[in-house]
Amino acid sequence: MAQTRVAIMGIIVENPEAVEELNELLHEYRAWIIGRMGVPYRQRGVSVISVALDAPQDVTSALAGKVGSLDGVSVKTLYSNVVSEGTEAHA
Repeated sequence: MAQTRVAIMGIIVENPEAVEELNELLHEYRAWIIGRMGVPYRQRGVSVISVALDAPQDVTSALAGKVGSLDGVSVKTLYSNVVSEGTEAHA
């Protein structure tokens, strides 16, 4: 089994047209997502999203790379030092 790490992914969406594709990506990785929170900041025309994950680092990195490649979307990931053995339920 792969080791998993708890991480938080901060996402800023400046392009509303990217939201559908972003949601599809998050749905694809739903087995690893602990929770997510989105805050529309209408005054600035952006959305601020935080996604908490418990996944192998390569899975988290792959998701961040895909999210960051979307037009008008920025992402940063912060990893915790909490490491545990993953479960087959995530596979």
